[in-house]
Amino acid sequence: MSIFSNLKRDKSDPTVVSKGPSSFSSSDRLARNLGWFSIGLGLVELFAAHRLTRTLGMEGQETMVQAAGLREIGTGMMTLSVDKELGLASRLAGDGIDVVTLGAAMHADNPKQDNVAIALVLVAGVTLLDFIAAGAARGRHTRRLGEVRDFSDRSGFPRGVAGSRGLAREKSKAMEG
Repeated sequence: MSIFSNLKRDKSDPTVVSKGPSSFSSSDRLARNLGWFSIGLGLVELFAAHRLTRTLGMEGQETMVQAAGLREIGTGMMTLSVDKELGLASRLAGDGIDVVTLGAAMHADNPKQDNVAIALVLVAGVTLLDFIAAGAARGRHTRRLGEVRDFSDRSGFPRGVAGSRGLAREKSKAMEG
């Protein structure tokens, strides 16, 4: 990716040699992936509602599936936002709605019960991932009531202020000499 970022840069700008390690934790990556999954699933539900309802034996429920698609897109966008905890909680609520909806399709006269059972297992698996991500995000990103963080000991310089003094001067001397 650093190749692409260097294409647009001016010749006088420093080039990107390599990226550093990601600041995302594994729980942040899981939440981000669930957000993109939610958007993708929402688009499928929105534009292929007829095919989904036919596969599940739920013909006539296309509007409900499309509404679920809009919900998925919205929760995906919230999960990708700064306030991912709200998005993950919304995903869990949506999973509950999906389980109830699919459970209603498990009636004796539905010839596609096997497909519904598979969909229920898949929703249960995604619900587990949503539950894990929501718990991890809550634990990582919430502060105790009244907690105030103190950053007064931080300078913003990787080696501290003292380690950064004269660094530009040294680099320019090295380039000249």
